[in-house]
Amino acid sequence: MGKEVIVLEQIVKVYSFGKAKTYGLRGVDLTVYRGEFIAIMGPSGSGKTTLLNIIGLLDRPTQGRVFINGVDVLKLREKELAYLRNRVIGFVFQQFNLINRLTVYENIELPLIPRGIPRSKRRKLVLEALLKVGGDPAWLPKRPNQLSGGQQQRVAIARAIVGNPLIILADEPTGNLDRASAKIVMKTFLELNRLGQTIVMVTHDPEIANCSHKIYILRDGRIVGVEKPQWEKCIVNVAA
Repeated sequence: MGKEVIVLEQIVKVYSFGKAKTYGLRGVDLTVYRGEFIAIMGPSGSGKTTLLNIIGLLDRPTQGRVFINGVDVLKLREKELAYLRNRVIGFVFQQFNLINRLTVYENIELPLIPRGIPRSKRRKLVLEALLKVGGDPAWLPKRPNQLSGGQQQRVAIARAIVGNPLIILADEPTGNLDRASAKIVMKTFLELNRLGQTIVMVTHDPEIANCSHKIYILRDGRIVGVEKPQWEKCIVNVAA
């Protein structure tokens, strides 16, 4: 087993509304190793996105400890968190979260700009990232809304990997796609994982979850089980 890159210890997340309290997470323990591809499943409201946001340093737990690549992140200041988020984590969202007033090239380039990388090097990295996800260089001068949903999601994945992050966090990455596009996107994730990329993915679709190494079942803010995926039922193996 590779090095631990994500360690969550007894994570509790409480949302307060006046005197009322709602538990988003209730004592979650999770360890993810370098090169793993894990899926998190559960009904709506079970805490999946809350868990992903805590791993992605977008939210802080009410209780518990979070270690990302060995760093105790809850001891970091906001500037240090932002630095770690930019260097270590790539995000892929259901809604793509691309900026339509920017070109595809400019969208993919965004994570590189805070790093002070020279323009010529950025151009090389953007093209490499797009090719790695099976994209077409002809997309680069276009606006995202000139592409199909599946193409936009591949651009979003290229943006997530352009900075060579340690971890990719994907929140329902095929949720807005037709079946053919979902299959292409999952082939992209599987190829990235084959190259060593660690991926944590939230999904409600068993055919998507079955492409991973482990499926964690979340219910009422708790991990209630871990299942072994059925590879033959992964979407890339199932006939349309």
